[in-house]
Amino acid sequence: MLENYFPVLMFILVGLGVGVVPILLGRVLAPYRPDSEKNSPYECGFEAFEDARMKFDVRYYLIAILFILFDLEIAFLFPWATVFQEFIAAGDQALFVFGSVMVFLAILVIGYIVEWKNGALDWE
Repeated sequence: MLENYFPVLMFILVGLGVGVVPILLGRVLAPYRPDSEKNSPYECGFEAFEDARMKFDVRYYLIAILFILFDLEIAFLFPWATVFQEFIAAGDQALFVFGSVMVFLAILVIGYIVEWKNGALDWE
């Protein structure tokens, strides 16, 4: 009964090893030379010089959200590209699958053009 759990145990050990071993190697082998610039906080392209509650420009968030949106939409193309050859070989729904992806890409391009025309991608 317990031998059935051996692959699970090995999976957990390998996962922990992949996560922990590089951290330990970096700690042991890397030189440790901190200076004031390395220890200074840095986040989101802004120098930490004011209160943490300072206002951020909304354009920063808009660009980030648009990037995530288009990145996820492009990620939908990878599974389609991997199975499209199988649809061509089967021949039954290849034209429908190709047409549906072209409609998806057309909507994606129209959205990109609308964002570009509205100035959502301009950073002045």
